Amino acid sequence: MTQVNHYIAGQPTADSERQQALYNPATGEKNGRVSLASASETEQAIASAKAAYPLWSEMSALKRARILFKFKALLEEHTDEIAALITHEHGKVLDDAKGEITRGLEVVEFACGIPHLLKGEMTEQIGTGIDAWSLNQSLGVVAGISPFNFPVMVPMWMFPIAIACGNTFVMKPSEKDPSSTMRIAELLTEAGLPDGVFNVVNGDKEAVDTLLTHPDVQAVSFVARRQSLNTSTKRHQSMASGYRH
Repeated sequence: MTQVNHYIAGQPTADSERQQALYNPATGEKNGRVSLASASETEQAIASAKAAYPLWSEMSALKRARILFKFKALLEEHTDEIAALITHEHGKVLDDAKGEITRGLEVVEFACGIPHLLKGEMTEQIGTGIDAWSLNQSLGVVAGISPFNFPVMVPMWMFPIAIACGNTFVMKPSEKDPSSTMRIAELLTEAGLPDGVFNVVNGDKEAVDTLLTHPDVQAVSFVARRQSLNTSTKRHQSMASGYRH
C-alpha cells in the first residue's frame, strides 16, 4: 500500500499525524494513504524555500535553464511511469494522462528559454536628459495550489516559469492524486535542482490557509473558475535625469 508524505528540502518527510486514504477510482479500492500537512509542516516547507532562495536567485538564468533542460529530458524518459500514476489515482485513461504531461512539457520547454525573456530594457534620451530602464527580478518564495482534474499539467503551468525566474516554490497538489507531483519533485532533484527550491506539501484547508496567509509567501498561483493566476517576477522601472547605464 502506497504511503505519500511531503517533499521538503530535497527529500521525502516522515508521516504526518493526520492521514487520508487514497483510492483506485477504477475499482473503488483503497490503495494508499496520504499525509495531510499541519500548519507547522507547511511552515517548514516555506522556511526551506526561503533558505534556498538567496543562492537560487543569484544563480545565472542560463544555469537555471540548464537544470530545466535536464528535467525536461527526465520527464520525457519517465512519461509512461508518471502517466500510470495519474491513471492509478485519478482514473483518466492512459492516453489522456500522457496528453496532459505533453501539455505540461510545453511550459517546461518555454521556461528553458527564460534567459532571453528576462532581459531588461534601456532607452536613452526618452526625454531631454532623461534615460529610462527596466529590469525583471524574482519575488522570493511563491506557492501553487492545484486541482484534482489535472495533477501534472496544472502544476507544470505554475512552477517551471516561477523557478526559472529565480523564485523558490511550495506546491500543494490535490490530496486525492498526489503521487505524480511527488515523482516530479524527485525528478527535479535528480536533474540537479538545489534542495529547497521545489517543495511539496500534501494537505487540505490547514495547509492552504497557511500558504495563503504566511508573510514569506510572495505570490500564489491557483485555479478557480477555470482561471489561473501566476505572477513570477516583479518589474522595476526608473527614470532619472542624466542617468547613464
